[in-house]
Amino acid sequence: MDYRRDTEVPEGDVPASDTPANVPAEKFSDPDITAKGERRASVPLAGVQTLWFNTGTLCNIECENCYILSSPTNDALVYITTAELTDFLDQIDVRKKVAPQRWPVEEIGFTGGEPFMNPDMIAMAEASLSRGYRVLILSNAMQPMMRPRVQKGLLELLSRFGDKLTLRISLDHYSEKLHDTERGAGSFAKAMEGVRWLAKQGFRLDAAGRTCWGETETEARDGYQKMFAAEGVPVDAHDPSRCILFPEMDEKAEVPEITTACWGILDIDPKDVMCATSRMVVKRRGAAKPAVLACTLLAYDDEFELGSTLKEAEKPIKLNHAHCAKFCVLGGGSCTA
Repeated sequence: MDYRRDTEVPEGDVPASDTPANVPAEKFSDPDITAKGERRASVPLAGVQTLWFNTGTLCNIECENCYILSSPTNDALVYITTAELTDFLDQIDVRKKVAPQRWPVEEIGFTGGEPFMNPDMIAMAEASLSRGYRVLILSNAMQPMMRPRVQKGLLELLSRFGDKLTLRISLDHYSEKLHDTERGAGSFAKAMEGVRWLAKQGFRLDAAGRTCWGETETEARDGYQKMFAAEGVPVDAHDPSRCILFPEMDEKAEVPEITTACWGILDIDPKDVMCATSRMVVKRRGAAKPAVLACTLLAYDDEFELGSTLKEAEKPIKLNHAHCAKFCVLGGGSCTA
């Protein structure tokens, strides 16, 4: 199922009379050649620093523009288990011996859905932390995280591992009105209840927002900083690694394809693109085993599925998707700090 390929080429963008027979008629339709007949850019694996696990697409809320379509009913990606995670932690140990330059993994990241919907979330965090990895959990800080069993588990992790554990909370805007526009009425208040609890307990916190509100980055960061200060939340909103502002994932926005020439034109090093330093593990509904993907954004596109092992996931990634341009190369977005 490839519902992401809905970016159309405007009429006249590639004149039919000037298009060789072997040039694709539409953007992002050929892995090697762009619609204008240029060589498509690819990103070699520089070395995986963060290995992501999608804990499942089930979520307690349904956001207006969720890139992975998480909801209370979407189980297209099912819950990853502790046993499956442990298998990949073992694979990291092997790959570090065989190809250490490709697997200098320092961090295990968990995203969803809402990770705390997964009954194994605390156990998976413990397994990763016990191996010496930093752990990053992306959460909306709402009811799933605030259940007594989960709170107890988080506090035990905090007592054992301290700031090796980070929770990045999704706050789409620093104002209740705009946050709730994206996530539903009352969601800001519930999220802030969780944020205040985490801050009071002494957890290391980051925040993630969006840049779709018609304000400058300075205005946005000033707004977050004012809100964090008022709430007693120890996050420096002016530090881009602690308060990450993501470009919006507009499926119908017109974006250029990234060619090999773009690296020099844009003065961008492909090693700085997210797929140079991260991979994501998912478990598809009905699949016998998890799969490794190139990117956290493209969970449903078969072209970005690399295999079922970390060894298979070492291949270069061809930037054959609109998100590659809008989010990563041109937007400078990354799910890691």
